[in-house]
Amino acid sequence: MTHSARAVIVLCAGLVLVAGCTGPAGIGDSSPQSPPGDNATPVEGSLEVHFINVGQSVATLVVGPTGETMLIDSGHFNDDGEYVLQYLQQQNIERIDYLVTSHNDADHIGGNAAVIEYFETDADGIGAVYDPGIAAGTETYSEYLDAIEAHEVTLYETREGDRIPFENVSVQVMGPPEPYLEDEARNENSIVLKLTYGQTSFLFTGDAEDDQEAYLVDQYGSQLRATVMKAGHHGSKSSTSGALLDAAQPKAVVISSAYDSRYGHPNEETLQRLAEREIPAYWTATQGHVVLRSDGTEVTVASQQEAPTDPTSIRDGSPVEVGTTTAVERRAVISGGGVVDATSTASPVATDGGTTTTGQGSGSGELALASVHADAEGSDRDNLNDEYIVLENTGDGPLDMSGWTLSDEAGATYTIPDGTTLAAGATITIHTGSGTDTETDLYWGSGSPIWNNGGDTVIVTDDDGSTVLNEAYS
Repeated sequence: MTHSARAVIVLCAGLVLVAGCTGPAGIGDSSPQSPPGDNATPVEGSLEVHFINVGQSVATLVVGPTGETMLIDSGHFNDDGEYVLQYLQQQNIERIDYLVTSHNDADHIGGNAAVIEYFETDADGIGAVYDPGIAAGTETYSEYLDAIEAHEVTLYETREGDRIPFENVSVQVMGPPEPYLEDEARNENSIVLKLTYGQTSFLFTGDAEDDQEAYLVDQYGSQLRATVMKAGHHGSKSSTSGALLDAAQPKAVVISSAYDSRYGHPNEETLQRLAEREIPAYWTATQGHVVLRSDGTEVTVASQQEAPTDPTSIRDGSPVEVGTTTAVERRAVISGGGVVDATSTASPVATDGGTTTTGQGSGSGELALASVHADAEGSDRDNLNDEYIVLENTGDGPLDMSGWTLSDEAGATYTIPDGTTLAAGATITIHTGSGTDTETDLYWGSGSPIWNNGGDTVIVTDDDGSTVLNEAYS
């Protein structure tokens, strides 16, 4: 969907000022963004997500299929980004295109100044910095702003609905909202990102706690669904709630905290919530660096050390010292539909049974994607009813689709009306625009294009939230 651009944070005489400036496409750009029907996100190559072992902190490197890079947070202030920079250099990263500050606590921006200094002086620079816009009264925060000012790096205040234009990866900014939550508490106004690549996705909630998590669940519901989720706030008791887990339905969770965390991270109640849902947990304290590689269909999990992933047993693993340079090894494979296949060298990994691309509905019906007509004649925006998808019941019995949800890769959703039943062998066409529903044609009622002309994913879930169909087209 096209969202309004947010203001740019600019530095002037050491102060943070808000101004309506222009910048790279996606945020602060005065020109309109392309509608979804005109913006292709092809699946070619791989997306890598590196959870760096930084002790009682967090830093995540994302490398896109075209080589663009994103760094989400930069470790703790007590090492000034030493281990983050070490890892980036080991990975031969020459440029950070998007430096995302989830929030301005010192254990998340500890390496910001050093990262900016290094890439602006000894490498190929920082493309832009994305920040939720709530200041902190710490020396670490001041050094971060000083580095931005010294090197004239573009800094954007980033809020819900903004876009980060990562090449060939869908990046949805789900937080913080406007107005801010909880009297501008930093944790509760973290930048929340969902990255989608093909049939796989990754959810990052920063240090969001109960208020922001409740907001996310209420605002987005099933749009939060992700293949892998980073545990909020280092696995603290106040984050990664049951409601958020039930909405996101992750097939694995990564926890970033110290082995001997003085805060008791990850909290036992959080681990129990994961265990109750049979969600495997990868803890950087015992796994070391955790590297996820997606080809758009499945995610391969690799880590430095084999360790338990049963949430109730993760403390049985031995610690991996921060700064250890051991290579990662493959541990498991997670499909976009959720089936987890552990390799012979991996610890046992739980599976929720998953779904396949063509799932079973009620009775003996079976739903399939018959065709997609994404490129409407003329202008997509002016001819919305010529943009449509066709669903078919390929089973030998009727399929009751009442209350089912249809969505695209970007998270736009449509609820199929009650009483919609698809007979065996029958098809139903769902148009993007408005009209009168019939037995063979339904109308989304959207005011803008939904389906990307160059490729997208058609997702159908039943009224219980189970995935019935998840199929990409190009």
